[in-house]
Amino acid sequence: MSDQNSTQISILPYPTTSDPEAWKVYWQAQNQPWRTEPEIDVERQRYLAERRNITPDWEQGIFPFRSIKLNRADVEWLLATLDNGRGPVDWNDESQREREGLDLRGADLDQADLSSLPLASMQAGLTGTVWYLASLEQVKMAAIQMEGTRLVQTYLEGAKLNFGNLRKANLKGADLTSAELMNATLEEAYLSEAILRGATFKYAHLEGASLRRAHLDGISTPPADLRGALFDRATSFKGTILGNKEHGYVRLADASWDNTNLSVIDWEPIDMLGDEHDAYQQVLENGAKKDKSRLLKKFQAAVRANRQLAVVLQAQGLNEVAIRFAYQAQKLQRAIFLHQRKFGKYLFSGFLDLLTGYGYKPLRSFLAYLLVITAFATAYFIIGRTVGPSLSPLGSFVFSMTSFHGRGFFPGGIRLDDPLTVLAALEAFVGLLIEVTFIATLTQRLFGK
Repeated sequence: MSDQNSTQISILPYPTTSDPEAWKVYWQAQNQPWRTEPEIDVERQRYLAERRNITPDWEQGIFPFRSIKLNRADVEWLLATLDNGRGPVDWNDESQREREGLDLRGADLDQADLSSLPLASMQAGLTGTVWYLASLEQVKMAAIQMEGTRLVQTYLEGAKLNFGNLRKANLKGADLTSAELMNATLEEAYLSEAILRGATFKYAHLEGASLRRAHLDGISTPPADLRGALFDRATSFKGTILGNKEHGYVRLADASWDNTNLSVIDWEPIDMLGDEHDAYQQVLENGAKKDKSRLLKKFQAAVRANRQLAVVLQAQGLNEVAIRFAYQAQKLQRAIFLHQRKFGKYLFSGFLDLLTGYGYKPLRSFLAYLLVITAFATAYFIIGRTVGPSLSPLGSFVFSMTSFHGRGFFPGGIRLDDPLTVLAALEAFVGLLIEVTFIATLTQRLFGK
């Protein structure tokens, strides 16, 4: 129990039966409302206490509860007695976020009902530097087994479940803020209405998982990280919130979609991906400034994320949404040219964007056409009034249009070396450049050439 609980005098007697209702009332009086099961017997307490005293050794695969089958009553007792009775980690208290939660690495929690338990900062896999140093076998020995486990509205903020097995687990309404589920298997898991802000699902198996109305955006934490995650057509994103301008956007680089239905997602508030937002940040989360190599990799990942998503969206007929992300990918590629100091490609890419929006914004070409025609028509009118021959406003406009398309005709009395003729030749060159650029970018967009 926590310090507060240990000093509290219960006004209720210790239940002598296994009646669930009596125990619920008793735990409420003990200020442990998350407990619902009868207290485990003394012999089981002694056994779990002995196991908890085992010093972990990840290299040897030694963990206190590895391969031990635990039920809800076991976990409740372990939480109540955590840190010599201090109790579970309270994620709402920022000073406690550095505490270590239950070390359940390697434990067997299959089919257990852990709903509404405060499992913040739970350790259920190798993380950080250790994860990079460990072999695949060592990582798997630390993975938790939670197949079919019920985790409805469970508090899992900051939990580490690398390579954990949560297949068919029910996490409806669970709070996984800042949890790390890298490489975890969540096939057919139920995460509807779960809070997944700041959660990491990198390379996690989410085939068949239900993410209906789940929150993957961020408020006090970064949005969820789904880079490299695996989905399939059975994965449900109906009503899932992937982010917005106010709370940030989910990261999706290298995610595998495999015919996942993306038409059920509201894409309107998503004007960029979290990968792009990360690329434009000059500093890391720890405050250190990004070096050029890391910055370049971030932009390359952002380009991949946008292109990959655009392809999937277009394949599902969501062309308008796909265009948005395809266009963002081109803009990010231009930023890569700048970081690579390829200034020629950078300027040409900027020209294509300005003129045609890389083929995704044809209205820009029409506006550029009108601008060029009007500018040259104005020049013809001024030059005609200055050095002759004089042209009317309508005549200047018609002369500009024909010159732009290389089919100009010259009023009588104009020689080839007159200023009006030279300017017409220049307009013909500009017109040719614009037409060729427009046709090339449009062809590339429509045919992918």
